[in-house]
Parts: sequence; structure tokens; C-alpha cells
Amino acid sequence: MKERVRQYRKGIVYTTVAFFAWGVLPFYWKALGAVPAFEILAHRILWSFVFITIVLAVRRNTQVKALLKDPRSRKSLLVTSALIGLNWFTYVYAVNSGHIVEASMGYYINPLVSIFLGIVILKERLDLLQILSFVLACGGVLYLTMDYGKFPWIAVLLACAFGLYGLFKKTSNLQSLPSLMIETMLLSPLALGIIVYQASISRGSFFSISIKTDFLLIFAGVITTLPLYWFAQGAKRIPLSSVGFLQYIAPTLMLCIGVFVYNETFTRAHLISFGLIWIALVLYSLTLVRTSRS
Repeated sequence: MKERVRQYRKGIVYTTVAFFAWGVLPFYWKALGAVPAFEILAHRILWSFVFITIVLAVRRNTQVKALLKDPRSRKSLLVTSALIGLNWFTYVYAVNSGHIVEASMGYYINPLVSIFLGIVILKERLDLLQILSFVLACGGVLYLTMDYGKFPWIAVLLACAFGLYGLFKKTSNLQSLPSLMIETMLLSPLALGIIVYQASISRGSFFSISIKTDFLLIFAGVITTLPLYWFAQGAKRIPLSSVGFLQYIAPTLMLCIGVFVYNETFTRAHLISFGLIWIALVLYSLTLVRTSRS
């Protein structure tokens, strides 16, 4: 019993730290505001690949070879690499173009997108609370679109890309770090091409702005990989319901940073829209607790 309690506490710490790290990432990308979003993405991919390769080599992990030999895994990894690249680019673009609030909405509705994908792709059945939560979240997005006159494409794109990424991970049973290494490996030629091309036309940011910028670009691989590792370590030690509650730390921090630090607009329409999404998430969380108990 004592060991179980110790592992649970450890899992809570790991998961909380992971979501906290994801929540404060806007500060990091804002510090790279002078670098174009697509170039930040290129460095994020390249240095993530380098960092993960080093970590797996030190740990003598042999799962990468097994994934590459399996035809089904290879096909899934081609798709997940494109999805994670799209998600990373959209998030960096959102932060550095003044749309942190909209990005936070994306991560709030992500669990509900996963529910929708579960219905359509995996033929899962929903109970009344889950159906209600999904309808309320859709209502929140629709209300903001109608009142604001502009579809929140950043939020929807982030939620859909990450939801589909999670779906492929679930159905393919791909391990976190080995699969992320292959995903970044597949994207690295493109990333390296962007970096070299930018340098060749004298528009590259690497070794041309400041030592601080160079360090931040290289360290982007570490701050991308570490939260994923912490999350993986935490999620396997605590119930799904606990993960479900803790995952709202990240978008809540992002929302607060966007509104109170970078003075992004938060209108009455935003309040109503987010209010509907928050109610939907409370209902969704109740279903997680009930599932965990049963």
C-alpha cells in the first residue's frame, strides 16, 4: 500500500510538472519573437531529434528499430509526424502572432475532439453527460464564431491536429520517446533544408541575431521533449481521471498569460464561449471520475 501511495504521489508530481511546463511555453516562444514561426519549428524539430537520439542511446533503447521494421508502425509514424509538425507550427504561430487566448481554447476543447473521434473512428458509445459536454463545447465555438465574425481556426486546428495525433498513437500503440524520435527524424530533412535555405539567402536567425537566440533555438529540443517524458512517467502511475483534471492546468495558464501578461483581448463573447467550454469540461471530468471508480 505504501509503495502504491508513493507511486501515485510521484505520478501526480510528474504530470503536474509536465502540464505546468506546457502552460508556460508561451514565454519561451515570445522570447523568440524575432524569429519567423516556420524557422522556430525547423529548429524545434531538428534539436528535438538530436536530444531524443542522445537520450535513447544513453538508455540503450532498442524499440526504434522494431518500430521501423513494422510496416504498420511506419505508416502510422508518417501520419503522426505530419500531425505533430502541424500542431507545433500552429502553436508557435499563435503565440507569436498574439493569439495565445485562442490557442488555450484549442487545448481546452482537445479532450472533446477526442470524444468525437472516438465516436466516428472507434465506434465508441457515449453516455448522456458526454453527449451534453460535446454539444456545449460546439456551442461555445459556434457562439464565438457568430459574435466575433471570425472562425477560431487556430483553436480548432490545434485541437484537431493533437486529437488525431492521440488517436493514431492509441490505435498504433506507439511508445512516446521512440516514436517521437522517428517522427522528428522524418521531419528533420525538411527542417534542416529550411535552416540552410534561410542561411543561404542571409535571412537565417541562427548565428545572426544573438547568442541568447542561438541558445533558445537549440534548447527548444529539450523543452519539447522533457514535458513529454514527464507526462509519460506520470500518466502510467495515476488514474485517467487524475490526468483528465490535471490536463486543464496548461490551457488555464496559457489563458492567464495571454490576458494578464500580453494584454490579449478577452471580450464578453470570449467569456460566454469559454464558459460553455468550461461547463462541458466539468461534465466530461465527471464521466472520467465515474469510469475510474467503476
